[in-house]
Amino acid sequence: MPLFSIPSTRSWGIGEIADIEHLAAWLQAAGQRVLQLLPLNEMPLGERSPYSALSAMAIDPQFIAMRVVEDFDAIGGETALPASDRARLDAARLASRIDYDVVRPLKLESLRRAFAWFRDNESRTQTSRFRTFLAFCDEQGWWLDDYALFRALHARHDERPWTEWPDPVRNRNPAALESARAELADDVMFRKYVQWLAATQWSDVRRKARDVQIFGDLPFMVNEDSADVWARQDEFRLDVSVGVPPDAFSDTGQDWGLPAYRWDVLTERGFDWLRHRARRYADLYDGYRVDHLVGFYRTYFRDRSGGAGFTPPDEPSQRTLGEQVLSVFREPGAEIIAEDLGTVPDFVRESLTTLNVPGYKVLRWEREWHQAGQPFREPASYASTSVATSGTHDTEPMSVWWQSASPEERAAVLEMESMKARLDENQRACARTALELGPEVRHALLESLFASGANLLLLPIQDVFGWRDRVNQPATVGDDNWTWRLPWPSDGLLSESEGSAAAQQLREWSEKYGRD
Repeated sequence: MPLFSIPSTRSWGIGEIADIEHLAAWLQAAGQRVLQLLPLNEMPLGERSPYSALSAMAIDPQFIAMRVVEDFDAIGGETALPASDRARLDAARLASRIDYDVVRPLKLESLRRAFAWFRDNESRTQTSRFRTFLAFCDEQGWWLDDYALFRALHARHDERPWTEWPDPVRNRNPAALESARAELADDVMFRKYVQWLAATQWSDVRRKARDVQIFGDLPFMVNEDSADVWARQDEFRLDVSVGVPPDAFSDTGQDWGLPAYRWDVLTERGFDWLRHRARRYADLYDGYRVDHLVGFYRTYFRDRSGGAGFTPPDEPSQRTLGEQVLSVFREPGAEIIAEDLGTVPDFVRESLTTLNVPGYKVLRWEREWHQAGQPFREPASYASTSVATSGTHDTEPMSVWWQSASPEERAAVLEMESMKARLDENQRACARTALELGPEVRHALLESLFASGANLLLLPIQDVFGWRDRVNQPATVGDDNWTWRLPWPSDGLLSESEGSAAAQQLREWSEKYGRD
């Protein structure tokens, strides 16, 4: 689930790093060992999608929990906010969805005020806490230096894309960069301070999560207007944009408006930027999902003249590239799983099997497509090196899928032996004609996934509870995308009767099928 979806009673209307502790407590009570989050990368102002980032490395400041920022507390905390800001904060906390237009500027302004206190009281007197900050800056300088300068320059130029900056800084003239570092030293230090706070809170909550492993999600690409592309301009093609070709899901395909990798340059440099990403993700997570896995084998692009194609252009070079990239991702030691959904060539899945990298098994799409009646595959037959799931953040929840499915599709689901073992004939007969996904059928589907052959099971929390809410509807732009939040504060999950009942049911299935 997304981090932004789990606000607690004390967070600022959005899920924050410190709130993971509450969700981890619920997961532990439910006998679950993995929490997979959507990307945490910093987004541009006005952007909501976590797959559109200003940085592949930096954590978005919106996720910092102000209640545990020492410097904010030192200046009076929430009680010192102007009355108008307190009113806006109260409204954001009570809202049914995330109000980014309130949360993000309010938090950024509060972070600036906290930084001013830190700079004036910790930096100038060289306290031990300030020395800890300096040590962080030195240790993370391999990505933090370029990022902090980029963010300071971005603010200096009214948040315009770096491609519109004056030539010297746009083209990274060394003298111009050195001058900018000196001129913008205070803002550069602020950007590093914010990342230090995020890193400190992240380390603390990982310790408090105890037995719950935290998985991340590595986006295929970052924005053209990002610290990474600005710092490594010759490693990206800015004259094309990546996406997916027309397929069974879309007659036109998708154009994501993101730059393409120059695979020849990255290969020549030993995939150094991807190695940096892998190092950063291994520092943050126990494991992570590789988003749009097929793109690392063959990247589909469109150019400005209307042309399109794949890079690399042929299957042997595509397979070589993909296997090299996955090897790079595995080097630092984090567990990786591959998002191999959509139109994926057979050779890519053969490659994943050879490499022993788990791909996804989404129950609703796992069918014997070439057999009469296209029966569903039994979850028990899923390969051990796979990820069983009922859906993803991009699919409609299971309850919505069931309602929109044809009578033939619902009947085929109910003909699975795993469903027959959990539902009697009368229950299945009723379910064939019922548009609503009742709890008996939903529980039978979920229990079938717990009994699957896959070593890893990941369930969208909407499907655990039978909710209809979507996180995102792909290829659409609307107020509801990326704004969903839990119906209760995350620190109340165990006290809510529905939350405690769901935890008990999950634990029973986990213990029954050896997943605890």
